[in-house]
Amino acid sequence: MLIILTLNARAQTTPASPPPENPLVGVLIKKGILTEDEAKQIEAETAAEQTNATSNLPISKWKMSDAIKSMQLFGDLRFRYEYRGVDNVPGATPDTYERERFRYALRIGLRGDLVDDVNYGIRLETSSNPRSPWSTFGNNTTSGSVSPSDKSQSSIYIGQAYLGWHPTDWYEMTVGRMPMPLYTTPMVWDSDINPEGAFEKFKYTIDNVDLFVDFGQWDYQDPSQATEIPSSDTFLLTWQAGANVRIGKDMSVKIAPMLYTYTGIGSTNGGSANGLNKPYTGQGSAGVNVNYPGGYAYNQNGINDLLILEVPAEFDFKIRETPLGTLQGRIFGDFAYNLNGADRARAAYQAGGPGAFPGVNGPETDQVKAYQIGIGIGSAGPVYGPTQGLVYGSTSKKNTWEARFYWQHIEQYALDVNLIDSDFFEGRANLQGFYSAFAYSFTDDIIGTIRFGHANPIQNNLGTGGNNLDIPGINPIKNYNVLQLDLTWRF
Repeated sequence: MLIILTLNARAQTTPASPPPENPLVGVLIKKGILTEDEAKQIEAETAAEQTNATSNLPISKWKMSDAIKSMQLFGDLRFRYEYRGVDNVPGATPDTYERERFRYALRIGLRGDLVDDVNYGIRLETSSNPRSPWSTFGNNTTSGSVSPSDKSQSSIYIGQAYLGWHPTDWYEMTVGRMPMPLYTTPMVWDSDINPEGAFEKFKYTIDNVDLFVDFGQWDYQDPSQATEIPSSDTFLLTWQAGANVRIGKDMSVKIAPMLYTYTGIGSTNGGSANGLNKPYTGQGSAGVNVNYPGGYAYNQNGINDLLILEVPAEFDFKIRETPLGTLQGRIFGDFAYNLNGADRARAAYQAGGPGAFPGVNGPETDQVKAYQIGIGIGSAGPVYGPTQGLVYGSTSKKNTWEARFYWQHIEQYALDVNLIDSDFFEGRANLQGFYSAFAYSFTDDIIGTIRFGHANPIQNNLGTGGNNLDIPGINPIKNYNVLQLDLTWRF
């Protein structure tokens, strides 16, 4: 009976109160400073205060999709003083052309990751020129306008819009208008061009060797007429295979041969009036670089007979330790050969006729190669490459610097003149000369850069083929000089 009474007493005992949520309050109870009732009252008052504070916060109006994992604002704002000059233009009046400008360029965008191994990027930029985002101060182009600070050229265009997918470590693909994904140089591809189309990359690492294979299908232009089905879009196709070999701790070698060609050139209904599907000649008429709508005798844009093998390479190495940090060096270069260059020369000579080639007895079938060789020196840390580094404003770190110098040689029938860099040297073929640049990062975001280049024709009896709006209407170009002083805010 005693046992039963004891069990009943225990069953009727009030269960112990749960421990307080605040550990400090629990300690005060154990020391007898607070009773359990007082602790409960304190915790209730604290919870009510937190609820009131939360309810007074404004509700955010910015909502992000659940598919967006990350978002980064990026871009740059650049200011430039630029001088370009050409001397000794035969047959032109005047015989010297000089241009001095103060310029600005803005590029701003968003990029990040989505769910399911997808990434994205969108970038807006000034200028519709694919090889230049620059606009010029005081460039009043509105008809009849004399107003200062005219905004007619202050437009914003879509520079990048792409989606990427990287389901594994060894494969990725991208579609849209994208940053240049190929390993190449400004000798062949202007660094401002964002190709449109599709890109696939396969990569694999074996010990100290990174192997990669790249494929690109770029929609070069849509010259189709409305009645054309299927479309006769012009595509640029690229195939590249390369390796980056790390030699010890402080050295590496990278090389990546690439082959590229074109398909779907021209329109079955006669093509567009820009001469893309007409034979390229590269010649100028009395020093004037023009495309004639009829015969295209002086066509600067044709992409006929282009099957180009390109071999870019670089050797990166540590030079020495200095009181200001590690000094890094790069030896780099590029070689390109148009396997169909002889046919391109013959087509040019035949299309132009004798009047387009004064002093030439036949097609210059040996003018089919291009090469670049250079050296770079700078602070260790920033990422360097053919179109990366402080000189190109793609990276910055306070008190770091870079100096770069190269020699470049592009023969008349070697490359697609619509792609090559428009600054060095003016987006033209049949030119050779040097490029030099120095950049210093004043802060983690502000870079100062000075560039200078000089070039002359390789063959004086040929024109300097190609089109560029910076020095329009002059062919051949001789004694070309360019000076640029840049101030860049990178974010």
